[in-house]
Amino acid sequence: MATLNLNRLALARKRRQLTKKQLAELAGVSHVTLTRIDKGDTQHPSEDTVTALAKALGYPVSFFYQDDVEELQTEQVSFRSLSTMTIRQRDAALSSGAIGYMFNDWVASRFNLPEPDLPELRVEDPESAAAAIRRHWGIGFKPIPNLIKLLEAKGVRVFTLSEGKDVDAFSFWRDGVPYIFLNTMKSAERSRFDAAHELGHLLLHVHGYHEGREVEREADQFASHFLIPREDLIANLHQVSSLAQLIASKGRWGVSLAALARTSKDAGLVTEWHYRELCKQMGTLGYRKSEPESRPRESSVLWKKVLEELWRERLTKESIAEQLHLPLDEVDSILRGVLGVKMMTEPEKIKPSLRVV
Repeated sequence: MATLNLNRLALARKRRQLTKKQLAELAGVSHVTLTRIDKGDTQHPSEDTVTALAKALGYPVSFFYQDDVEELQTEQVSFRSLSTMTIRQRDAALSSGAIGYMFNDWVASRFNLPEPDLPELRVEDPESAAAAIRRHWGIGFKPIPNLIKLLEAKGVRVFTLSEGKDVDAFSFWRDGVPYIFLNTMKSAERSRFDAAHELGHLLLHVHGYHEGREVEREADQFASHFLIPREDLIANLHQVSSLAQLIASKGRWGVSLAALARTSKDAGLVTEWHYRELCKQMGTLGYRKSEPESRPRESSVLWKKVLEELWRERLTKESIAEQLHLPLDEVDSILRGVLGVKMMTEPEKIKPSLRVV
């Protein structure tokens, strides 16, 4: 008789942000029964009990009878908002990360995915690291049209974080593969800056301490220099005269108005006094909450190609979820934000572009 996997039961419960007591109540089982199961005292709970737990969690019963899922630990992850998150939000995000690499491992067993190409830059300062990775990737000082596409081409797995605005983007390494989870509830510009910020963590803080103001400041500085090389900024902006000029220019680098204003000040194109005036104008006009002339949201190229190839094999989202023993909403949650609603529902017909293993 198969043994219920407690590791998976805990992961599903954390994904749903439920306490053990809440899960017992939703499933209609006694708290004592669930406690005995959770402690391993009852290794073979009744079929009715497991079905009730699975239904309460919205997971298929088969999920709970597979091998352990490698748990993602807090110290492995760069959480920008760790101090403001509740324990439940943190655990749900960590569990989302685990589901992300479950999906990646499943895909990697079928396709040759891009190999990671992130050099060791822990000894570099943020500005030097930004210049070094641009040289390494051969992109010089040019603006980056689609950052997600570039990251994926360099072996970074980019997924969506669906925990709401309270949980920021995060990143981690696992088995030599870098992962970034983005909160796509932000503007396209801010989400793009988050992606560059997390790239900074992956390069600068590979196996180091991921918390604290200094670490976050370094990642912000990296993102600023990576997205807006000072050589290109000075060559194209020269001197800032007005907010309208910044609005007209920000599209070149795909950053928010606030980020471009701050970078212009740091580069000496704006005086401290003028920068404060620009910030006041942005606040008055509501530009800190609603980005003016926002760009279209970037989308994944890698997962788009993967899903198209799988659909050619008649593997739908539902069948993918079934093979992973996951509920459909979990597959949707990690992909929808980087693919878009249309791609998640209507595969486009294009020529094959991924090589099957």
